Amino acid sequence: MKFIEPLYERAQSMWLGTIEVLPLLFIAVVVLILTWFLSAVLTKLLRQSLKRANIRPSLRDLFITLSKVTLWTIGVLFAVTIIFPSLTPAKLLTVLGLGSVAVGLAFKDIFENFFAGILIMLRKPMRINDYVKCEGVSGRVEKITVRETYLRKIDDQLIVVPNSFLFKNPVYILTDLGSRRFDLVVGVAYGEDVDKAREVITKALESIEEIDQKRGVEVYAREFNSSSLDFTVRWWAQSDPLSLHVSRDKVVTAIKYALDNAGIEIPFPYRTLTFKEPLTLNSGKEGPAAQENGKNKP
Repeated sequence: MKFIEPLYERAQSMWLGTIEVLPLLFIAVVVLILTWFLSAVLTKLLRQSLKRANIRPSLRDLFITLSKVTLWTIGVLFAVTIIFPSLTPAKLLTVLGLGSVAVGLAFKDIFENFFAGILIMLRKPMRINDYVKCEGVSGRVEKITVRETYLRKIDDQLIVVPNSFLFKNPVYILTDLGSRRFDLVVGVAYGEDVDKAREVITKALESIEEIDQKRGVEVYAREFNSSSLDFTVRWWAQSDPLSLHVSRDKVVTAIKYALDNAGIEIPFPYRTLTFKEPLTLNSGKEGPAAQENGKNKP
């Protein structure tokens, strides 16, 4: 029975310690509730003020997220120091500093995407609804968060791209401006007049509404191809992908009709075959036996 007495004293001391800590726990809970209340109020005020300031939605969400994280960090530190009075803020920061190294190594990719998302939001060029292209990945920017960016492809597939991927690699912003230049290669036969073909192609594009006629149409002789003389045709149209397809359709159709009406040939590839030995031509005058053998051949 001697071992019961130490256990009883131990349990009694733990119970008394718990009773002594209860007021501190209550105060810590009150601090966390106040933190939650202040976070909600601050979020609402920031959202209204930043909305009036006409800031980009992604940047507005970033400011709100950072404010909430900062406020909750302060509130949790206060609550911990209330429960454990011997744990001073200096000691707590030291522990957090040592722990942050281990956490940083364990969650390297997460923190990398987080900071990359902050830098992407601070950069002005990439905006919501922009069409972007990066290392074979393309789509419309639908949402930017602190960890990943959501791209909506033209066929409505959704791609979730880590922010570090967009930050480390070159990003082509296709709709940074309202219009951009498109190119097309058109070939005509070698026997055709070069100047006449250039003039016909240029005039064919002057009546297309989808082309920005103020910036003009450019037609340049490009190169000597295997069976054609190629021209590079350049025009300006709206920069979104749909306008690319629409304007290209109009351009190709107009050039085809114009060259056909002008009698200018659009050649297909020619192939010249050479043989080491002379070929014997069949004139069709062989005897009946030869013709019969020819019919029986597969």
